[in-house]
Amino acid sequence: MAKLSEARAGTAEQVAGGAIERLAKADQHAMNFLFGAQGLMLDELVFVGNEMLDRARTETHLFTEFVSKMAEAHSVNNIRTMWEECGRHQVDFIRRDSERLFKHGDRMIEKMSNLLGGRPAG
Repeated sequence: MAKLSEARAGTAEQVAGGAIERLAKADQHAMNFLFGAQGLMLDELVFVGNEMLDRARTETHLFTEFVSKMAEAHSVNNIRTMWEECGRHQVDFIRRDSERLFKHGDRMIEKMSNLLGGRPAG
């Protein structure tokens, strides 16, 4: 009877030890997820700040170029040429901006899938 009691006590300790180990792993995964999510949020804030500064700088440059071309234009033909050049620059800016945002979206999707898949984000 004593052997049966010791076997049950040993089994109970193993079950408790296994449960504690699983709980510790679950806690570790939760903390890794939270820190990864926090890192993604900080990366996103930095990206948005840099993007706003870059966009403001580019828009200021385009506006300065537009004003300069406007000051140089003295005829209808010159205004038409200026309009075409500035329009082309604006379309190029929109294309580059869209490409940059799509690349950022791809990176964010990859980081989120890594985070949700249990791999470290980064």
